Amino acid sequence: MTPPVFRLDAVLAAGAVVTLDGPEGRHAADVRRLKPGEPICLTNGAGLRATGVVTDIRRGSLDIEVDAVETNPQPSPRLVVVQALAKGGRDEAAIEAMTEVGVDEVVGWSASRSIAKWTERTESKWQATIDAAAKQARRVWWPTVSGPASTPAVAERLGASSLGLVLHESATEPLAAVELPIAGEVVVVVGPEGGISDAELAALRAAGGRAVRLGDSVLRSSTAGVAALSVISARTRWQ
Repeated sequence: MTPPVFRLDAVLAAGAVVTLDGPEGRHAADVRRLKPGEPICLTNGAGLRATGVVTDIRRGSLDIEVDAVETNPQPSPRLVVVQALAKGGRDEAAIEAMTEVGVDEVVGWSASRSIAKWTERTESKWQATIDAAAKQARRVWWPTVSGPASTPAVAERLGASSLGLVLHESATEPLAAVELPIAGEVVVVVGPEGGISDAELAALRAAGGRAVRLGDSVLRSSTAGVAALSVISARTRWQ
């Protein structure tokens, strides 16, 4: 089993002894109850990966002797999902799963048919969900969150991307047949439970977005992005 991952924003070098404290230290020491001699992985969430062993443990913190440090390049192409706000916590379930399958950024979209509203707590809740999922997936590049984005802002993001895709049930072009770039940014737009309005679809298409479908069935907003990322990752990263 791979060692657990914790975030530590610090300069790390092989042979150094570092202290993991704060929320991450409390989780490692008090929740996971790691013991001296156990392996551990540290990351700054921006490509750095350090492996080491626990040397000492205290309430709420522990010391780690670093064995090796490596820097990993950011995966390419960069995968961005514009996720329409969903009710009942479904958007949080969506970004949790998307983090596990490779999303690099999640943009919250206040679509016209979104019932849920972006609040002052939404960004922090989404980021906390992403951070937990990134640790679970042993990722060293952690996704970021931004929002709320208006439809014109989403259209602008599509226009600036290497490839802009809009998931839509009436589209005739299958996502599996789209030629994917090897670099740049792929932006995938996921609409709300009520669907993307005709006016929104027209605006996104005018900006260069391509309407694509995943299959014959209609997926929930909370699963469509995960399915789309799985298709894209299988053709770009999981090889």
